[in-house]
Amino acid sequence: MTARPARPPLSPYAPLAGFVLLLAVLFGVSYAAGSAAGPVAPGMHRTGGGDAGGGAGTGGGSGRMGGMPGMGH
Repeated sequence: MTARPARPPLSPYAPLAGFVLLLAVLFGVSYAAGSAAGPVAPGMHRTGGGDAGGGAGTGGGSGRMGGMPGMGH
């Protein structure tokens, strides 16, 4: 039996590059699945033409969810 020549060691960056590639592939797959699924709820979209940086409580609504009988006023 003949001995195989020893392999040179992998670069220390090879596992890191593989991990980053795996993250990119998973992100792409999840983005494609989300795009195929569509919006979370039908008719859900931004309202108004205000700034895009809105925080909590800046939806411009009254705080009530219309169309839900038995849920208050």
